[in-house]
Amino acid sequence: MKVKKYVVKNMNEAMARIRNELGKDAIIVSQRKIRKEGIKGYFTPKLIEVTAALDRYNKDNEGQSMDSIKALIYNKQEEQKKAMIAKEQFIQKDKRIENTDNSNSSIIKEVIEMKKMIKELQNNNAIEDKEDNVIDSFIDNLDISTESKKRIIEEILKIDTDNEIEEKFKMALDKIFPQYEDKEKKIEILIGPTGVGKTTTIAKLAGRKALLEKKKVGLITIDTYRIGAVEQLKTYSEIMNIPFKVVYSIKEMDKALEELKDCDSIFIDTTGRSAKNTMQISELRAYINKIPNKLIHLVISSTIKNKDIKVILQGYGVIDFDSIIFTKLDETSNYEILIDALIDGNKPISYMTLGQSVPDDIKKVSKNFIIDLIVGDKII
Repeated sequence: MKVKKYVVKNMNEAMARIRNELGKDAIIVSQRKIRKEGIKGYFTPKLIEVTAALDRYNKDNEGQSMDSIKALIYNKQEEQKKAMIAKEQFIQKDKRIENTDNSNSSIIKEVIEMKKMIKELQNNNAIEDKEDNVIDSFIDNLDISTESKKRIIEEILKIDTDNEIEEKFKMALDKIFPQYEDKEKKIEILIGPTGVGKTTTIAKLAGRKALLEKKKVGLITIDTYRIGAVEQLKTYSEIMNIPFKVVYSIKEMDKALEELKDCDSIFIDTTGRSAKNTMQISELRAYINKIPNKLIHLVISSTIKNKDIKVILQGYGVIDFDSIIFTKLDETSNYEILIDALIDGNKPISYMTLGQSVPDDIKKVSKNFIIDLIVGDKII
């Protein structure tokens, strides 16, 4: 028996190929809708996988139909009735009948095997279709971009285990998300749009270093545009007894860094810039490029819309930032926004802020913590 699978656009194409390759006596065993291999298959029309079979138990009778098989059996029975004419003829015909019986037994066995094969194929197809539907339904319910959905599906399809879809989802995120590596750099700079909480966040980071780690810390701000920004950071510096410098130009930045050279860590606050204002971001980059031995954190509010994530990441992409800090996690329950940020930006999340208390409401996070937060295994 010859069994062959065909992947076609429609049944007309399938029938033409089956007749051409297997002949008119081939039968269709099963058919099901499938996707093309790869992630593109989830966003293109489905194809049809057709399984066809041809019974080739006897090369001399390769094209024989079931009607001809029945006729053979009927003729054999007629020959048995006439077999009494002569003993020698009876013996010869009896031998021929015995051979035919063996042939019929072989045919029946072939049919049973074919039915078994068809049942197995149908069961396997049903299981595969059910799993595809579960993945589709699960991913479609996520409030993330189409690009992120494609990436996650691509990773899930690579996982060759019997785990539940939720576990496969976690395994896919673990494969995709970058892990933040804590780099020891003297200078840390916070950049990001207006209103995301950069100044409060930088006070929390400075406070952790100064009060908890007992390090000598310095503060610098170049945010001289926003009303009250300088006074806000100055107040924090006085409370924590940290030296504080205000910088208005690139030359003054060099002077401020020189004056704080004895500090273990220096934190620099920057002016909030719209991600769409390329000129202002270029000016900010000019400041940053003059600063050596630095870590750059892009600060994003978790309360923004998912579609704005891509805009921010693209706008600030000209500055080679090292990590993302997500603020205001206590003001949202939409943690799926973290998925788009990590996939679109391909940069790790280093910290999350969880309230207004300085320096307490900030947490250094790992990739596993973020995944558990997204799937609901962690609660803030």
